[in-house]
Amino acid sequence: MRAPKRPIHAVSTWVRRQPPKVKAFLAVISGMTALVLLRFIVHDHDNLFVAAEAVHSIGISVLIYKLMKEKTCAGLSLKSQELTAIFLAVRLYCSFVMEYDIHTLLDLATLGTTLWVIYMIRFKLKSSYMEDKDNFAIYYVVVPCAVLALLIHPSTSHHFLNRIFWAFCVYLEAVSVLPQLRIVEPFTAHYVFALGIARFLSCAHWVLQVLDTRGQLLVALGYGLWPSMVLISEIVQTFILADFCYYYVKSVFGGQLVLRLPSGVV
Repeated sequence: MRAPKRPIHAVSTWVRRQPPKVKAFLAVISGMTALVLLRFIVHDHDNLFVAAEAVHSIGISVLIYKLMKEKTCAGLSLKSQELTAIFLAVRLYCSFVMEYDIHTLLDLATLGTTLWVIYMIRFKLKSSYMEDKDNFAIYYVVVPCAVLALLIHPSTSHHFLNRIFWAFCVYLEAVSVLPQLRIVEPFTAHYVFALGIARFLSCAHWVLQVLDTRGQLLVALGYGLWPSMVLISEIVQTFILADFCYYYVKSVFGGQLVLRLPSGVV
């Protein structure tokens, strides 16, 4: 007699068998449901942005702990860490010259830990670095982001160059995780999952802020295509990591210690 399937396993099996259009529809419905719940549960939606940065920091802390304990950086993308350092450095510059607040300090701490991780990969743990798999050319994302920033940027009263830098860091952040998703290993699974949660909370923050202000926030961000590009960038970040988070949760509830992503997910 066959043992009954657990509900989560049965649901995941059903979802896996659906065509891509149905999966996309289910993902949109799930995202909208989560946004509705957050809107009623979290009264001050600014807290979602702080929570996103906190989750990101926790993910990096777990990563640093594993680097120090296991003395290996196998499965960790140096390219992704370098892209993260670039957009954080640019965002810090923009914060200092445009709007200094608590988020500036949080970004400074995150940049410091990211630079430490880069140092460990390049020098202390270089022998375990999977350079052959981490072959993503970062100029494939840096150059398009720079060109897009020149074309579409805020129309605020700040200096022209600062507005371009602001747009550049927004666009680069949206795709900075792409090199990491090419070489995801169990060693980095928790870290990437934390990034996914952080991205969703950040996206939820912007979407709910737009709804709360009835669209006035978009005007505050500037005119033209820029306000829409901010939201699109947040949504792109979330969907880039959505598949990974799905398979991560599926693996955890399935009792698997090793995360296996089907080919074509990334």
